[in-house]
Amino acid sequence: MPALNRVQLIGYLGKDPESRFTPTGKQVTHFNLGITQRWKTNGESKEYTDWVYIETWGRLSEITSQYLHKGSLVYVEGRLKVEHFEDKGETRYTTKVVALQLQMLDRKSSEEPILNVEDESVDYETA
Repeated sequence: MPALNRVQLIGYLGKDPESRFTPTGKQVTHFNLGITQRWKTNGESKEYTDWVYIETWGRLSEITSQYLHKGSLVYVEGRLKVEHFEDKGETRYTTKVVALQLQMLDRKSSEEPILNVEDESVDYETA
């Protein structure tokens, strides 16, 4: 039976991306993406922001750490990944998006290249 695990998001970075290297030397970068929904109820404007944890690897990680910053508008396409861990004897779960493609949607300054980056199939490590 076929399966599909694909997420597409457009939002703003909540803070600057944070990079690190795994023990095997692979770069991984994390950032939070805020996706705001706006609507009107009885003439009153309301909004709600969902925050999604994004993880990038390899070349996509390098580009993310080099060109993105707090407030950057980006399109992210990737897959959901659920991880579990023990905390004070309880099993806890966290969900993140492992980015496979990223496109910067901000207006470009003369220094920034126009980038639409797609990650190749890479062996990901548990971060």
